[in-house]
Amino acid sequence: MSDSPATTAKLDAEQLRQAQDAAAWVLEEARRQGLDGAEVNVSLSQGFSVNVRQGEVETVEFHRDRGVSLTVFQGKRKGHASSSDDSRDSLRDTLQAAAAIARYTEEDPHAGLAPADMLARDIPDLDLYHPWQMDTQTAIEEALRCEKVARADSRIVNSEGASISSGASLRVFATSEGFLHGYQGTHHSRVCSVVAEDEQGMQRDYWYDSGRRGERLASAEAIGEKARERALARLGATIPETGQLPIIFAPEVASGLLGHLVSAISGGALYRRSSFLQDSLGKPVLPDGYHLHENPHLAAGNASAPFDGDGLPTRKQAFVEDGVLKQYALGLYAGRRLGMSPTGNGGGVRNLRITDSGESLAELMARVPKGILVTEVMGQGVNMVTGDYSRGASGFWFENGVIQGPLQEFTIAGHLGEMLRGIQGSGTDVDYRGNIACGSLLLSPMQVAGR
Repeated sequence: MSDSPATTAKLDAEQLRQAQDAAAWVLEEARRQGLDGAEVNVSLSQGFSVNVRQGEVETVEFHRDRGVSLTVFQGKRKGHASSSDDSRDSLRDTLQAAAAIARYTEEDPHAGLAPADMLARDIPDLDLYHPWQMDTQTAIEEALRCEKVARADSRIVNSEGASISSGASLRVFATSEGFLHGYQGTHHSRVCSVVAEDEQGMQRDYWYDSGRRGERLASAEAIGEKARERALARLGATIPETGQLPIIFAPEVASGLLGHLVSAISGGALYRRSSFLQDSLGKPVLPDGYHLHENPHLAAGNASAPFDGDGLPTRKQAFVEDGVLKQYALGLYAGRRLGMSPTGNGGGVRNLRITDSGESLAELMARVPKGILVTEVMGQGVNMVTGDYSRGASGFWFENGVIQGPLQEFTIAGHLGEMLRGIQGSGTDVDYRGNIACGSLLLSPMQVAGR
């Protein structure tokens, strides 16, 4: 396969300049059309993914996507339209469509652009753009090696494949209040999933790594080995007895629990009054001594961004200090609805981190005589209004700090507020692959429904 530019995920400064020119043209055209205000998002992404299965190449996919999203304001009326074509004629038509929608929408006293004095002015370079020196032929060879390592045991009877992906993107955001900035970023990943079987049945598991810098990912061989080990470890899984037991959420599950906390303190849920943490400012939501903070300016961070979805500056800040909820996560519109100042969280939180208690996973397990390490949850049994939590799970039984065997087909249930306030320990085995970085979390006993 040729090593042409299309085989690598890379954007250049000229493409960023063209996107900025397109955004500036839209704002000028909005002014010519007599609109009171407008904001525009211009995005461009390109990259490739390689998928192999059972030692054969299944797919090699290239993508190149562009999009323009417009929001216009006529008084307190708002209209929105988008297009995948950034030609001037298409942009003009899209702008006219948004203006037509605005004429028919209800007035919203909270609608409108961020005023100039609130917009981000200092746009830091967050080291987000790292093209991977990887062409598709090399990616194919690595994916094949990854899967070969994963299948290097007679008990691995099937494979869901191995894949490698690489992507580059840019975003430009502009408003008629004088904001026009953009930045580029990259994201790369390796993943492998296999199926193991013994006399008791089949078990599937996987592993992956992802990040801004491809050269810092775990190797293809390491990903394959981890996927194999995880699948084999689940063989012989049994169903636990029903009862109340201490639960440890593995990092990849623990981040989901913290994600529920973030959802509950985010503006949309709060102004709709659909959060179990409604009116919780100044109240404990985590145990004493625990902090929850974000760092959107983390160099090369997976979710780092110099400004939020409203053009407001992002900043390092704490949502929870010493267990107490200090502030909500608010974008501009939510802040107006709640009568509060926005926190630079239009579009969500970025690079969230919870305090660790300085203990390894083994030390957390040793703190209780017996319990369950949950490594996977499934189902939709989370009610963000009431906080009720009930999900199917699988994982491992442990006693006196030692894993005794795999478990499957059981349910864990509790209340999110009690689960969060009942955290007994936060591990040092931090998973940095996503937007929420945390280690294993030891929780107070939860109801376990098994056999």
